Amino acid sequence: MKTVLIIGGGKQSLDVLRTFLKAEKFVIKAIVDTDQTAPGIDFAKENHLTYGPDWQAFLDKEVDIIIVVQNDTKIFEDIRMKKPAHTIMIPYGVVNLISELNIEIEGLIERLKDQTYQQKLILDLTHDAMIAINCREEITVFNPSAEKMSGLNSNDVLGKKVGNVMPSTKLPRVLKLRQPEINQEQQLENGNKIITTRLPMLDPNGNPHGAFAVFKDITDIENLAEEVTNLKSIQTMLSAIIQSSEEAISVVDENGRGLMINPAYTKLTGLTESDVIGKPATADISEGDSMHMQVLKTRKPVRGVRMKVGQAKRDVIVNVAPVIVNGKLKGSVGVIQDMSEITSLTNELDRARQIIRTLEAKYSFEDIIGKSEEAKLVIEQAKLAASTPITILLRGESGTGKELFAHAIHNASDRKYNKFIRVNCAAISESLLESEMFGYEEGAFSGAKRGGKRGYFEEAEGGSIFLDEIGELSIHMQAKLLRVLQEKEILRVGGTNPISVNVRVITATNVNLEKGIAEESFREDLYYRLNRMPIFIPPLRQRKEDIADLCMHLINKINQDYGRNIEEITPEAIELLMKYDWPGNVRELENVLGRAIIHMDIHEFRMQAKHIPNLNNKQTGKTKPNPAQSRVTMDGSLSDIMDRYEKDIIQRALADHDMNKTKTARALGVSVRNLYYKMEKHELEKSFLQ
Repeated sequence: MKTVLIIGGGKQSLDVLRTFLKAEKFVIKAIVDTDQTAPGIDFAKENHLTYGPDWQAFLDKEVDIIIVVQNDTKIFEDIRMKKPAHTIMIPYGVVNLISELNIEIEGLIERLKDQTYQQKLILDLTHDAMIAINCREEITVFNPSAEKMSGLNSNDVLGKKVGNVMPSTKLPRVLKLRQPEINQEQQLENGNKIITTRLPMLDPNGNPHGAFAVFKDITDIENLAEEVTNLKSIQTMLSAIIQSSEEAISVVDENGRGLMINPAYTKLTGLTESDVIGKPATADISEGDSMHMQVLKTRKPVRGVRMKVGQAKRDVIVNVAPVIVNGKLKGSVGVIQDMSEITSLTNELDRARQIIRTLEAKYSFEDIIGKSEEAKLVIEQAKLAASTPITILLRGESGTGKELFAHAIHNASDRKYNKFIRVNCAAISESLLESEMFGYEEGAFSGAKRGGKRGYFEEAEGGSIFLDEIGELSIHMQAKLLRVLQEKEILRVGGTNPISVNVRVITATNVNLEKGIAEESFREDLYYRLNRMPIFIPPLRQRKEDIADLCMHLINKINQDYGRNIEEITPEAIELLMKYDWPGNVRELENVLGRAIIHMDIHEFRMQAKHIPNLNNKQTGKTKPNPAQSRVTMDGSLSDIMDRYEKDIIQRALADHDMNKTKTARALGVSVRNLYYKMEKHELEKSFLQ
């Protein structure tokens, strides 16, 4: 049994309480909320559960799981610091996400119930009799019309073998052969004659799931047909039906010659009877093969075939069925539906989606390519960060994909349906940056717009803002940003009233912020605010095993941009690329591949080593430092000696593990994040690259 402590008594806690009370493997330790009239507290009182205002009174070693059902970062951090090591904490963001998913699931269930009810209603109200069987030939559908025509009760036949209750049935044959049988006559056990269409039910892979039959009682029709001797009157009636139909219809004989078209057909294709009657079935086709001829050849119907017809090349969908009388093929009937308007609307929808995508984060974690241990680690860190509301600092060299991670974090967070605003702090002049970031009031300065202007933080309300090159901010702007992070409010230029903002802040830098603090160019208090969850994105030279996958991903992207069709890259070319150390990281790799594709012949589809431009590898010929030759001198203070000794140990470990940070950290018993910190501290990255 797991003991659960619930922090927060709001409405969401009711869902959590009910869920855990239903499960037999959990015991509610208590529910805590300072508001003793909260819904969760009332529920606890009614159900004789333990409750109280102070979570510390209930936090002990017996608690296995703590669920935080209130969006209070301070309480979350306090509990996290004081909880027992074995206790699992579930943050508010996860609970909120699960609550939203439960609401969505309940909605889907209601929709499914409604759809099921509608389907049953259709089956019950239709005048056509319907019978379905499963793979075991057991009856699964037997609607009221089938009861009326067969004289059988659905309660007596459902679940039974169809052959036992209807010996004349041909559904098992259709199930076995997987071939449809269209408009077949059959006589039921009670003497009624029917016309039936039997169809196999197949999944997309062609595997049978059962069979289905739709039939009409033709006993009265046959009696009437015996009395009707004037075939011309019947033909006239049939022609009138076709002519009055709003669907475009064409009929051909068994030789594929046109027999009949209706006005809707002429309106759609622009072809008259003189253009079609007596002519081959291909007379109306602008692009594609004749479905009439295919049906006449195979005696099987076709559904949903797209083609172009008529001189105007109208885009249509064609359904064609064979006409079989007493087992003999007499021709085929085609129904044509205009798709031009639907296609136009679809294209407009696609264009609208493209416009919308420019206002949102474009990438997700599925767009991040990397199977190496280093890549997997940083992706897992980013996914963890996305599930929390904490400020994130992305660190890494230029070209490593920091903005890609920022997009992915936003799209994986609960803010994904709101705006994602990107700001390059180094690309906006210092004089404009404050007004762009925080907005301005009317009359704040010369040229200010009437009514003022909203800044980036207000535009990103409810969403995320990505501040790239954060290390380039001036001290003045750093102070402004610190206020936003601390107070959750901004002050427009020229304004006096603070404006509250609810924005997730994601920052990125490729500079050494710690060095900036030492040089007093970066505020230490802002650094600690930003550095709550740093994510170090490794350079490409530290995850060269990802180069092969990155190459194929980038080649596909370049193919679309340049209109080329490069299908693969040879192992020799990959080996050549892996010998280079990529100071420009993934951005440089994309540029190199782009230059290679530009100079390839248009008919070439395979990138080889000869296509790769010369790579001026500054590291070529350099060897890793020999840690065995390093010596720790005893000069200086104890702190200096310990630093030199630590540097020497890390150098040895990195050399032993071929600069693999994950393996090195595991061997030294430290976290990868701590290893990166120590490498920066001792400038080991530079020493290995010299």
